[in-house]
Amino acid sequence: MAAARVEVEVEGRRLSLSNLDKVMYPAVGFTKGQVIDYYTRIAPVLLPHLRGRPLTLKRYPNGVEGQHFYEKQCPSHRPEWVRTEAVPTGNRTIDFCVCDDLPTLVWVANLADLELHPSLSRAEAIERPTAMAFDLDPGPGAGLARCCEVARLLRDALDGLGLECRVKTSGSKGLQVYVPLNAEEVDYDGGTKPLSQALARHLESQHPKLIVSSQRKELRRGKVLIDWSQNDEHKTTVCVYSLRARERPTVSTPLDWDELDDPDALSFDAAAVLDRAEERGDLFAQVVEVRQELPEL
Repeated sequence: MAAARVEVEVEGRRLSLSNLDKVMYPAVGFTKGQVIDYYTRIAPVLLPHLRGRPLTLKRYPNGVEGQHFYEKQCPSHRPEWVRTEAVPTGNRTIDFCVCDDLPTLVWVANLADLELHPSLSRAEAIERPTAMAFDLDPGPGAGLARCCEVARLLRDALDGLGLECRVKTSGSKGLQVYVPLNAEEVDYDGGTKPLSQALARHLESQHPKLIVSSQRKELRRGKVLIDWSQNDEHKTTVCVYSLRARERPTVSTPLDWDELDDPDALSFDAAAVLDRAEERGDLFAQVVEVRQELPEL
């Protein structure tokens, strides 16, 4: 039987949406139609963090309990108005989707692209990150409270270097700290990668019972990994306001720093994030607006 389809117009673009009643999050009955509705409504604060960036799709055609796959090459069946950018990746070039507008966002949501994973760079300058990112990942026996403690330590260390930063939930287990750069002379290999690694190792040396900077699993029990390795031209990080493929439709949510005082309150679903965005605006706007220079190592 043919899949049920609905024809819609979004900002002058025609889209054919399919299987809107399909359940993507079985534990709570959250459907594909609700996924598309969430991304449509969160778009005003989400799109500034996607525009111009190569986007890796993470698709769940049968919902979060089914198989998923990453898709870097923008699908060949895309509408002609979906922008792509050719990005050299290793020994080949990949034509990534670039989500600049609401019609494209609705289109990728209709592909069951539950999670949005953009580059830290814009496509036209892929060697130049616009931010430095730290993923704070709790090991076994360490929870979100310890991530909050580490986030504050990292913020203080960055402040000592004259760098402002913002924090968000990963939407999963941990937190992520972003340092806005948006400067022309920043690169990965000589800039964000060595500095982020040095900061992680420095904090590990000062707080060895709390922090680890190595991915080795045997070192991570009871500690928080400061994953600095995201600062790489070929890696992507889950976008702020992206849904996550968890039991519930949790979201990678920007925070005010004082919210870290209550770690038990730091899990937000789609409905809660829409309310927060309406009340507070974009708490992550600084990441795409503020210009900062990296200090000399």
